[in-house]
Amino acid sequence: MRWDALFSDLEAQLAAGERVDLDVEIDERARVDAAAVELADRLRGSVGLRIGVHLGSGTVYEGILSHAGGQWLVLDEERHQVLIPHSAAVRYAGLARLAVGAGPAVRQRLGLASALRGLARDRASLTVLVSRGTAGESALHGVIDRVGRDFLDLAITGPGEERRPANVSGVATIPFAALAGLRSARVAGQPG
Repeated sequence: MRWDALFSDLEAQLAAGERVDLDVEIDERARVDAAAVELADRLRGSVGLRIGVHLGSGTVYEGILSHAGGQWLVLDEERHQVLIPHSAAVRYAGLARLAVGAGPAVRQRLGLASALRGLARDRASLTVLVSRGTAGESALHGVIDRVGRDFLDLAITGPGEERRPANVSGVATIPFAALAGLRSARVAGQPG
């Protein structure tokens, strides 16, 4: 009888030790997995949620996260859409804990310049928000004429004016690093 109790006790200790080892291994794997998650993955996991994006100037944009690229995101506000470079944000509120990895390699290559080239191609009338650090943002209205590797040329027009030679008051070259966001009117019939 004593032998049965001894073996039962040893088996219980061994099972408890294995369970502790398994728990330690699971915790370690969770830490390694969490360390591999990028901000863009968290943003992709939050598409469809209402989030807040805080800029260094103190400006806060709130809206439904409709698109999340590798270097930018798009928030749907009631009347506008705002494209915000990741580099302009200092804090996010309302992100899901879910992380969604990047899709095909083509999607990963669609950086900020690609999104801006799409806006230039569409000749979209925009308000470009240029960072002035903690002093906020200045707003320029116009249409993107050209997008380089790390800058854009904006033909400056009045708010909502089409890009016609008579409407252009000048061209501003804006480095990507100075972009706080780009706001455009939402297209009629667009969800959200």
